[in-house]
Amino acid sequence: MTVETTDRNIVTTIRDAAKNLGAGTETILDLSSVERLDASGLQALEDLAAAAGQQSVKPTLRGANIAVYKVLKLTKLTQRFSFVD
Repeated sequence: MTVETTDRNIVTTIRDAAKNLGAGTETILDLSSVERLDASGLQALEDLAAAAGQQSVKPTLRGANIAVYKVLKLTKLTQRFSFVD
C-alpha cells in the first residue's frame, strides 16, 4: 500500500497507515510533498513505528527531504523505517 501525504494531512494519513499495517503487506508513505515535520507529525511517525514493530514490519518512507530526514535522525527513528528516493 502506497500512501501520499502533504504537510496538511500528514497526521491523519500516518494514523490511517498505522491502522492498515499487516504482515505480508508493504506500507510506503510518500513524503515528497512534506516540507517539514511538526511535533504532531513526528508523534504520528513514532506511533506508526511502534505499531509496525509490534507486527514485525518495517514501513518505507519515500521522498523524505533532508530536513525531514534530519529530524528523524535526531529522534532515532531512521532505524525503524526504510528509505527510498
